[in-house]
Amino acid sequence: MAHNNADPWAGQGAEWWRGCVIYQVYPRSFQDTTGNGSGDLRGITTRLAHIASLGVDAVWLSPFFKSPMADMGYDVSDYRDVDPMFGSLEDFDALVAEAHRLGLKIVIDQVLSHSSDKHEWFIESRASRDNPKADWYVWADTRPDGNAPNNWLSVFGGPAWEWDSTRRQYYMHNFLASQPDLNFHNPEVQDALLDTVRFWLERGVDGFRLDTVNYYVHDRWLRSNPPLASSVAGTNGETNTYLYQEHLFDKTQPENLAFLRRFRALLDEYPDRAAVGEIGDEGRSLQTLAAYTSGGDKLQMSYTFDLLGPQFSAAHVRGCVEAFEHAVADGWVCWAFSNHDVVRHVSRWTGPDGDADAVARFAIMLLACLRGSICLYQGEELGLEEAELAYEDLRDPVGIRFWPGVKGRDGCRTPMVWEAGADNAGFSTGKPWLPVPASHRARAADVQNGNEQSVLSAYRSTLALRRQHPALVSGSIRFLDAEGDVLAFIREGGGQRLLCVFNFAGEPANWPLPPDIGAVAAVLAGTAAGEEEALSLPALGCFLGRLD
Repeated sequence: MAHNNADPWAGQGAEWWRGCVIYQVYPRSFQDTTGNGSGDLRGITTRLAHIASLGVDAVWLSPFFKSPMADMGYDVSDYRDVDPMFGSLEDFDALVAEAHRLGLKIVIDQVLSHSSDKHEWFIESRASRDNPKADWYVWADTRPDGNAPNNWLSVFGGPAWEWDSTRRQYYMHNFLASQPDLNFHNPEVQDALLDTVRFWLERGVDGFRLDTVNYYVHDRWLRSNPPLASSVAGTNGETNTYLYQEHLFDKTQPENLAFLRRFRALLDEYPDRAAVGEIGDEGRSLQTLAAYTSGGDKLQMSYTFDLLGPQFSAAHVRGCVEAFEHAVADGWVCWAFSNHDVVRHVSRWTGPDGDADAVARFAIMLLACLRGSICLYQGEELGLEEAELAYEDLRDPVGIRFWPGVKGRDGCRTPMVWEAGADNAGFSTGKPWLPVPASHRARAADVQNGNEQSVLSAYRSTLALRRQHPALVSGSIRFLDAEGDVLAFIREGGGQRLLCVFNFAGEPANWPLPPDIGAVAAVLAGTAAGEEEALSLPALGCFLGRLD
């Protein structure tokens, strides 16, 4: 089914990103066409019709660049080429052409904060202290006792500094030691990175997802981070020592805003392009999002991890959205419940006796009604749960290092299930790089296609409903008071006023209609029983109504 570009709001041109729906593809796990067990670009191209049938606007491709794959492609050794595992530049061009034919935009991951240690830039930089690229990465001398220059920690465990015996200096890495951080205080580095961005703009990409966008710039004086108050008190309880610090100096520096303006100026040289940033900024994420998306001269939108955690309640969602609305006057948010870095949301939010399919249907309706753009992660449209993997099957360096306290990210990265009865559920004719869980086969796309009661059908119908209502795409949001675990709000825009009510509880709830709300006409039949004075919502029930 081809994407319908005739929708009244789809012709926003340069504003296509406002209220858009993005579908994230993890290339290694989407479709293998070679039999080597890893997905590839040609495989994605063959499955674009499935993505288009959902009614989404854009496809975000996780990294497919040349890489040693120490962090599954987020360690780039050549920003201008496709890793042979995924195919070729010609395969990429064919993918873009087919996506555009189907009315889909292509958004690609840009990993600018760090490269692979196999990148030619780093190989030259580490060779000496006086070569042309000596200052392209973050190098520092030891302290007198030989220790690292400060207390900065890596997100992936241990110090954020690695000793290099050739330069006899430490280099900084926010993630793996094989992912050295680029020095954004050097204008040549910024120029070189922007040149790589231009390379993909010239190939026709429609936008970028900027990985770890607030990690680009470090404190030039290398000041140590203070501890969090909770870690001083001994009450932190985190499994990762990174979360014991207040990250004042190793990320989210004010100079980052100047680079984002340069990035946006380049983007604006090309029509109808957009960028979404990933912000990981414990305790300050909404303030950072506000700074990075305000003014119309930086990012069009960003997303945070606020709704990517275990909390699942009306109060939590309202608190996150209201905090964003208060903090961000003229910016824009992209909401997501799942991605390649977190446990799949149906597993996070389904209790031991819960109905995962009911959670999946509830979640997509909620996501579709929130104010902002939305991002879906491959497999969530099938209601896939987090895979339970054995230690010997893990490929994620985080899981391998911190097992069993942290199981890593492989559980959400297992292959897509296309055909229930086929080898490896239709993903590959060879041994998949990660196992295909037996429990996922029953949720394969071919089983759910044509079944009006399936999660897949719910995704298609919900996204179609969203596109039919401008108020849901780009309208305002105003919350209404509700008792218990009920979330109620009004979306208004495009000449429409819509009432959205969600019951997060595992038992039925009645929500009294405000006396001044006026007449309510149900948009979705059967979502709730409407009486004159109250809505009767089943467990994980929702109501969408038009207000006169």
